[in-house]
Amino acid sequence: MRDETPSAAYFAELAVDLLHAPGELTFQRVVDRAVEVVPGSDYAGITLRTKRGRATTVASTDEIVELLDKEQYALGQGPCLDAADDQPCRVAADLGTDERWPQWAPYAVDLEVRSVLSLRLHNGTATLGALNLYAARPDAFDQDAVDVALIFTTHATEALRTSALISDLQTALGSRHAIGIAQGVLAARYGLTYEAAFAVLHRYSNETNTVLREVAERVMETRELPSRTPPPG
Repeated sequence: MRDETPSAAYFAELAVDLLHAPGELTFQRVVDRAVEVVPGSDYAGITLRTKRGRATTVASTDEIVELLDKEQYALGQGPCLDAADDQPCRVAADLGTDERWPQWAPYAVDLEVRSVLSLRLHNGTATLGALNLYAARPDAFDQDAVDVALIFTTHATEALRTSALISDLQTALGSRHAIGIAQGVLAARYGLTYEAAFAVLHRYSNETNTVLREVAERVMETRELPSRTPPPG
């Protein structure tokens, strides 16, 4: 965590750093830098919206972030969901008295988190998710901290867009969801374990040179194995 407000020169260096090797940029690197850059931050995480609209935490600096985010997803309320749902910025000076999230805020206070700053990740055409910053003390994020966080988020979003991490991860998450459903279909229909169902999908993918996700989607549509693969005996 930096105590002073970063200068314009600092952000110029940060932009170069994030964009220097976009193929190597990771979500983890972004959240690690966020805690270093934004004054008052103790923890940081990134919430991403999948193509199906679900929220998932793709990187965090501490296990406590995972707990805070998962509780928001379960309750359907919280600052990171607000930001991921098109609210540009959500700031809570003291979750002990904030009434906007009546179920989630007490949970955060129990984890000794009192301040939060969530910022929308937007690529210019669509909201992708949110960068979430948490702090143990109340009033951790003043206006200077918010301004710094907004600038950082702009640089980070551009770097992530350039590296294609967001689109790649959304594709991966969608594939995982489809494959999981297909495994369930095969397990229920043919009495297979999930491991055996995945092996069947993988075998057909290899034998027919078909992308695994496409095989899974075909199983989802037909509710049975592709015709070239006989049912397991």
